[in-house]
This record gives sequence, structure tokens and C-alpha cells, in this order.
Amino acid sequence: MELRAGQVAVVTGAASGIGLAMARRFAAEGLKVVLADVEPAALEKAADALRAEGADVHARVVDVGVREEVQQLAESAYDTYGAVHVLCNNAGVGSGAEGRMWEHEPNDWKWAFEVNVWGVFHGVQAFVPRMIKSGQPGHVVNTSSGDGGIAPLPTASVYAITKAAVVTLTESLYAHLRAEHARVGASVLFPGPHMLRTGLWESHRNRPDRYAKERPRRTPYRSLGQWEAAMREAGKEVRFTPVEEVAEFVVAGIRAGRFWLLPESEHSDAQIRARARSMLDRTNPSYLESFILD
Repeated sequence: MELRAGQVAVVTGAASGIGLAMARRFAAEGLKVVLADVEPAALEKAADALRAEGADVHARVVDVGVREEVQQLAESAYDTYGAVHVLCNNAGVGSGAEGRMWEHEPNDWKWAFEVNVWGVFHGVQAFVPRMIKSGQPGHVVNTSSGDGGIAPLPTASVYAITKAAVVTLTESLYAHLRAEHARVGASVLFPGPHMLRTGLWESHRNRPDRYAKERPRRTPYRSLGQWEAAMREAGKEVRFTPVEEVAEFVVAGIRAGRFWLLPESEHSDAQIRARARSMLDRTNPSYLESFILD
């Protein structure tokens, strides 16, 4: 798909991090951008910043876990611009779950799935039929993660499970679009290859009351800064990928029509090979051994 001035891109989770970087990169190509996020103040700040840079911006507060709100987002985008060419289902949250899987609170699962999986599905249902019907070239990018999308990090199992689901959802979407001979493509994004400075670490700040935790956490939430300091104190190297590089990677991937937006990484490639080899050899998942909890 060629990205051209005047086209329209919709990005969820767009008030910060990867979402804002993608919106800014699309705007640099001359696209009109629709920003959706659950945080009103952060969304307004992001929209004002992009407008100051000359972007044509429409912003709307949206909880992607609520189907009606995503449908209203689509109505608003089409009413404002008359078309949508790029859809980035990017909004995501951590679950806040602690301990072993059998100790997790059901609300940790419900909230993570509502945003990370249902949010993607809601976006597909609200936008893709119109994108297909328009007959114009289009593209859908769904954000997954190496954690789950490639292999799970057992200490963040709920998040990993949701991101694994996003991969399969997007594979299925790709097949359905091809079966329809649609001019709309699909990609699954694995941001990286290193750590990212995003608001995901503090996603509990937006946890809705309907999915409130049922009991106090045993340990306080850790910010990214606290985690980074702990890693450095333990003598472990911490590398970060700028969100701007992720956005550039997405734009290049859309132009090339690539399904796997998976940056080259020795670590990721080794995980993929180990997991595939374990499946082909019918052996136990030894690639998880380094993550097994004591």
C-alpha cells in the first residue's frame, strides 16, 4: 500500500508511546490522523502537539474494550474525514496479576482480555467492512508483543496470553481479507527489538472500576524507572528501542505489504527457532527454562 497525503489513519492508544509515535509518523507523510485513547488529558495534549506541528487531527476519548465506543469512533472518523485507510489497533494494558496462574484474580484476566483482545476485535468489526467496501487500498496493524506473540514470559502470563491471541487473530484476518480479494492488508506488530519507554508499566492508572482488583497487591506496582534501576543494580544491561524507530518500521512495513512486522533480533530469532523445534520434535518447552520461577 502506498501512503499518500490526504489519506486517513486511525490509531488507538494514541496519547503516548508507540501510538503517538505512529500517529506523528503518519502525519509526517501527510495523512490525517484520528487519535483514540482512554485518557482525556493525555489525549488532548497529544492532539494539540500534533496540530502545532501542522497535522490534521481528530481526537476522541475511547475505551476500546467497550464495543459501542469503538463503533462510535468509526462513525466519528468517517463523519469527519469520509474514509479510513490505515487502522492501528494499538491500545494495550498490563494485567496487574501476581503470583502463579491459579492465584490470579479473574478481573485481571477480564480487563486484559477486554482491552488487548476484544479491543482489537472491536476495531476490526467497526472499521474493516467499511474499508473493504470503499474499494480503496487499506491496511490494518494489530500490536502484539514478543512476550506471548513469540513465547510467553511466565511472570507476565496474562499479558502474554492476550498478545498470543492477537497474533492468531491477525493471521485469521489476513486469510479472510485474501479470501475476499480485498484491497486491505494486515500486519501484526512486535514492537522492539528492545525494551520500550511506554505507559504500559503504569496502565493500572486507567483500570476501570468494573474490573477493580478484589484484594490489595502483595507488592507495589513498579514503574519503568524503578525496574530499570533494579536491572542496572543487578548488573544487567538494559537496552531501549526508541518508539520513533517502531513507527518508522510500521510505515515501511505497510508500504512493503509485510505481515510480520518483526524487527531482526538474535534473541527473538533464537526463541522462535527453539519454540518451533520443540513443537516439531514433540519435546518439552525447554526454551522457557530460563524463565521458570523458583
